[in-house]
Amino acid sequence: MPIYEYHCESCEHDFELLVNASSTPECPDCHSKKLSKKFSTFAAAGTQTRVAAPHKHTPTCGCGKPHGSCGMN
Repeated sequence: MPIYEYHCESCEHDFELLVNASSTPECPDCHSKKLSKKFSTFAAAGTQTRVAAPHKHTPTCGCGKPHGSCGMN
């Protein structure tokens, strides 16, 4: 069951609620069903990940160790 954020149009209460697809949510304070879904920042967060390129040991990589022993490859 997903968590949604709501704003109650009747009493101005903001709340989160686990919602079953077959249920109609209502405000926990006033029990009104006049709700609007809020834009969830959690849902809007990106899932893009960055993958670092493999380290290629070069004389200028700065580790100062012989090729293959720097632990960065």
